[in-house]
Amino acid sequence: MSPVFTSPRISFVPVSLSLIPDYLILVNDVENVQRFIGGIHEPCAYTEAKEIAWVSDKLSDNSPVFSMLEQSTGRFIGNIEFMSIQDGKGELGIAITASMQEKGFGTEAIQAFLSYGVERYGLTKVCLRARPWNPRALHVYEKCGFVEYDRTEEHVFMEIDLSKNE
Repeated sequence: MSPVFTSPRISFVPVSLSLIPDYLILVNDVENVQRFIGGIHEPCAYTEAKEIAWVSDKLSDNSPVFSMLEQSTGRFIGNIEFMSIQDGKGELGIAITASMQEKGFGTEAIQAFLSYGVERYGLTKVCLRARPWNPRALHVYEKCGFVEYDRTEEHVFMEIDLSKNE
């Protein structure tokens, strides 16, 4: 798979049907991933059919979602995407598979992806939602420049103003 862009250790490639076994490991890991993503309240089993539909939808919509691969080994790191891009604003989503967590990939990926978002989509502001019970992610987001602007029992809402970096 040819990367669309890279960072020092990460190749950002389009999502792919060939990576579905990796996606299933990622999204079905309740303890390390699933409990932190999306609107899921109860653990659920993601199936191959669901992942095929997800990949197909993302590819047909030409969505800004990428799989991240470690450049030195080709190992799957996780997925990262911008959702709801409109008027220079977008929402960031990222998930990293358990075996690749705690290695600095999250910070590197977010920084590279924000730069890509500015260059490719003209983003000036990016927001995200994180779970309050995910302190590692909150730390990474703050390290990347995101600032909390609201909080509920279910989510911490953060944003970064990318126009300040111009």
